[in-house]
Amino acid sequence: MSNFRLIQVTDSNTEKAFYDLPVELYKGNKCWVHPLRGDMQSVFDTDKNPLYKAGGELCRWILVDSADRCIGRVAAFINPTSYNVDGYKVGQMGFFECINDAEAAKMLIDQAKEWLIERNMDCMEGPVNFGERMMWWGLMNKGFDETPVYGMPYTHEYYVKFFEDYGFKNYYNQYGCRTKLVSESLNKVVIWKADRILRDPNYKVLTFAQVGEKMAIETILTVYNKAWNLEVHGVKGADRAEIMALYKSLKPVIDKNLIYFAYYNDEPIGFFLMFPEMNQVFKKLHGKVDFIGAIRLLYALKFKKIHVALGQLFGIVPEFQNKGVEAALIKKFYDNIVVQKSHYEYLELNWMGDFNPPMVHLMDYIGAKQIRIYVTYRYMINDKIPFERAVDRMMRLKTQE
Repeated sequence: MSNFRLIQVTDSNTEKAFYDLPVELYKGNKCWVHPLRGDMQSVFDTDKNPLYKAGGELCRWILVDSADRCIGRVAAFINPTSYNVDGYKVGQMGFFECINDAEAAKMLIDQAKEWLIERNMDCMEGPVNFGERMMWWGLMNKGFDETPVYGMPYTHEYYVKFFEDYGFKNYYNQYGCRTKLVSESLNKVVIWKADRILRDPNYKVLTFAQVGEKMAIETILTVYNKAWNLEVHGVKGADRAEIMALYKSLKPVIDKNLIYFAYYNDEPIGFFLMFPEMNQVFKKLHGKVDFIGAIRLLYALKFKKIHVALGQLFGIVPEFQNKGVEAALIKKFYDNIVVQKSHYEYLELNWMGDFNPPMVHLMDYIGAKQIRIYVTYRYMINDKIPFERAVDRMMRLKTQE
């Protein structure tokens, strides 16, 4: 009989244990950054997370030992906007944390699987977020000696064995890359492509400061919904309310010289969205932005103490992909940041999926090296459905067009 016991998170005590567990698990780890409590709480807040209102479901559990100490946690959920886009039903799990004990890990994953089976899911994907992919998505497979960038998880290396021994398979890799912001990092091919585009008067590349708030929001909405699609599970279009909510949440930390938009005949065709890498500040706040924390944050922003720019989203509408627009966006950024000798010293790109070879290849042209790898796994509950990696699925769909 097991010495461990699962408890559903239903009250303030179990919720506190759910949030506090990582503090104990990563005690003494200099790379781990305590996620902001408010960011984490917003995922599980039925008023703040729009997926609940759209019909989404979620359940959380903690695992305790014989002394009632919390030693593990997990959540299982169904994203109503994307669970059925693959031709079969994909449920998800995430926010997994556990002591280094295979039995404990299996109990947590079993619980998530059983909850999804009860809701007729064919597949379990994880560990991922109950929300957008730019936050809490994937299991770290490389980069354990690096501090994570804002919004991305830092997880124990032994979790990889837990998931792969259970039977999860690699659905796709997510690469985190870094380059030093010096002119030498930019390949001559990028410069040539960018100059060719920028000599054409039909093309324009402008900063957030140049276009203003209203046009920036319209551009993001247009490009996002054209550049992203549902061929890869977890990607969906966005409506105006979602874009506005995202903008309002990011507005306090926006640097208008880190956001770039591309236009052709004044029509939006691309964007490159970067932000100051806030974990440089948040690492010192221990998960809470209290009065002192707010002062530290404002000080860092005002006096330019953050030296890493974090690339969060890079999108080109399909008809303008592979034409050099991405090079023009990058060169404009380099011209503003490197040539003007900004305080930013490094660029980190947060989310490069292996199902997007052109973007992965582009990293070579800007001298960016892989420093982190996250894996999104899938476990086929319905073993009659063959497993297929995201990149293979996309290739198959393209050949069928």
